[in-house]
Amino acid sequence: MELTPVDTDGRLRISGPCTVATAPGSTDLARHLLRDTAHNRITIDLSGLTHLDTVGAIWLRRLSALAAENDRELQLGDVPESLADFAATIRLASVSGPPADPQLKPGLLDRLGERAYEGVKAVMSFLYLASDLTWASVSALVDRKGVRPGTFVEQAIRVGADGLSIVAVILFLLGGVSTLQAAAQLRQFGANVLVADLLAIGITRELGPLMTAIMVAGRSGSAFAAEIATMKFTEEVDALRTMAIDPLRLVAVPKMWAMLLTVPLLTVLANFIGLAGGTLTGVLSLDISPSTFINRVQNALLLKDILTGLVKSVSFAWIITVVSVFRGLRFRGGAAGVGEATTSSVVTAIFAIIVLDLTWGMLFYLR
Repeated sequence: MELTPVDTDGRLRISGPCTVATAPGSTDLARHLLRDTAHNRITIDLSGLTHLDTVGAIWLRRLSALAAENDRELQLGDVPESLADFAATIRLASVSGPPADPQLKPGLLDRLGERAYEGVKAVMSFLYLASDLTWASVSALVDRKGVRPGTFVEQAIRVGADGLSIVAVILFLLGGVSTLQAAAQLRQFGANVLVADLLAIGITRELGPLMTAIMVAGRSGSAFAAEIATMKFTEEVDALRTMAIDPLRLVAVPKMWAMLLTVPLLTVLANFIGLAGGTLTGVLSLDISPSTFINRVQNALLLKDILTGLVKSVSFAWIITVVSVFRGLRFRGGAAGVGEATTSSVVTAIFAIIVLDLTWGMLFYLR
């Protein structure tokens, strides 16, 4: 490749092959020619090029940076017609004007607008995913194409059977704590026996479904997000789409149905264990016989209370799955991105659970 010194018209002519074999070795000569010229605006004449490859095209684009080092403005001319298609493919566009100021920072309104736009876009993406996953889950009941056999049972065991121990321990302790806290207040009025009523209503309506959902979100929801984020990191999701396989049907639908069926069952067991823990604590710490305490619990419980908790648990299972899949699919980066997806999945799921619980509370209990 030959570089002709800048002439009186401010043209730097480059002729011959501009390829990986010739371009890198011509950098020092190009810098020298651009520095010694008296012209501030230089046009690169490329009419003499005979060959051009990707490395040569990148080298030509970098000439603008060499010119900027010496306060020169550079513009690339048109390549020969024989190389025009290749140049268009690699976007060999003209470069003109001074480089952008790296110190220029967006203003407050710009940052607020960008954050608002990103937030709206994330909400819309979440709603799209929620509708797609819900429809895929419902349609899978009729058409099981794309759903691997046995996956539902596997996921149900992971969510339900493997998570029963931690849920049972937490609710047993929580039932005992609730009894002690209620007794501390009611003892002042000589109404210790009402502890059983508060325990029954509190566990079945609120604490049972809520704490079960939080435990499942921290245990299974985080695992879902980490699994999907890892699949995206290893490009398994893209590979499934390349093979015309819907990743939602293959990966997310079994998880959805496993959550929808096991979380209500976990909630029922959690209610029973929480009541057992509260009853044991009440009998041991209060002057109430076991039969009296159990009768008060049975009399205080209504079918509405139990059904309310089950409706909440189903909605909690749905939101946990959608949030976990959403955070997993929004994975960015490497190994650190998997951790961020897992953490954000748990935080977002717990927030969504609290919001849903408040919504159900207003619908069920406000008159």
